[in-house]
Amino acid sequence: MTDHAALELEHVTLRIGGAHILKDVSLSVPEGEMLGVIGPNGAGKTTLFNIVSGILRPTEGAVRLAGADVTTQPVHRRAAAGLGRTFQTSSLFPALDVLENVRLAAQVREGRAASVFRTPRRTDAATRRALAALEEVGMAQRADAGASGLSHGEKRKVEIAMLIAMEPRVILLDEPMAGVGSADVPALTEVIRGLHRGGRTVLMVEHHMDVVLGLADRVAVMHHGELLAADSPEAVMANPTVQSAYLGSAA
Repeated sequence: MTDHAALELEHVTLRIGGAHILKDVSLSVPEGEMLGVIGPNGAGKTTLFNIVSGILRPTEGAVRLAGADVTTQPVHRRAAAGLGRTFQTSSLFPALDVLENVRLAAQVREGRAASVFRTPRRTDAATRRALAALEEVGMAQRADAGASGLSHGEKRKVEIAMLIAMEPRVILLDEPMAGVGSADVPALTEVIRGLHRGGRTVLMVEHHMDVVLGLADRVAVMHHGELLAADSPEAVMANPTVQSAYLGSAA
């Protein structure tokens, strides 16, 4: 394992009822890398994210953020240490507008209590951070729009803006293209590319292979709870073991 990794997994194993859900997964993600995580349904991708983010605790092994062991730390402490995550389903407050959603995230970053019952003041630091995050994802012009009326692609952009407002060191994107219409995929892809260009460390679970191969510096392949390979997109696509176990004849 490297001394300069943003995220490290060391021999991470999860057993439930005697069954191995994850088995001896070791992975080092350097600062600023975009890592795509692929694999068939049931391969353990979301479980891996749940362990990294603190929703699940491994049976064995260690999780480190910037060298600090967070294996037993709860979700909120990992977030405070610089870990941000999106989920497959929308996590916006539908009764609030776009700016209010992102501003709540910015307030949390400042260590202030976030409340959906307070109307944001557009002159404070949290609001400035929220507006800057919306500008970065191309949603500043929709700041006053109600969250409930957004398209699925727009909701994904706002969720990413919420992460940006919290200034995480490591970002986990769990199937960001899930439910997004094909017309919105290119713009959302560019938003994710922008996260990477900004120097952030990004791990992305995604089934759209063209998106993963177009964005990732490396690709990690999960299969039956094990890490099958972690290499450049070109090397992974050419790996006979990966082709046999996951990509099959489509490769």
